[in-house]
Amino acid sequence: MAANSTPNAVPPIEPTPVAGPAAQPAAPPPPPQPVMPPPPAAAAVVDPYAGSMQNPPSGQYPPGAPYAAAPTGYYAEAPFNTLAIVGFVLAFFVSLGAIICGHIALSQIKRTGERGHGLALAAVIIGYVGLAFGLLYIVILFIFVIAEATNISY
Repeated sequence: MAANSTPNAVPPIEPTPVAGPAAQPAAPPPPPQPVMPPPPAAAAVVDPYAGSMQNPPSGQYPPGAPYAAAPTGYYAEAPFNTLAIVGFVLAFFVSLGAIICGHIALSQIKRTGERGHGLALAAVIIGYVGLAFGLLYIVILFIFVIAEATNISY
């Protein structure tokens, strides 16, 4: 019996080509595309104001009417500190009151974030300057009183 005639014979294997400069690798398969559902159909535009109240009576809104949106970018400013204002006004009349009010106002402004830091600082500075001038005036006045009291002419 011949080797080719046996029923359990294995067919010959083809030789594989040798890798070299002429051999090129096969292109990789493309990546799988994600399966996405089709886009939804365009919904019909519904007018919320197309009800029975096309021209509502004066002062009434149609049912379901939205409120007006608040304007963006606007913030409520912090109020001025009252003691800063009082201290600034007192700086021109009662220096000691300006110093006290100014220091308290600076403390409150630091704690609460109110406006008026410049007013409170001005009250403190003007108050100290006024107090210094007031003390200087009293000292000069005292010197003149003593000088007149010792200058006795009979």
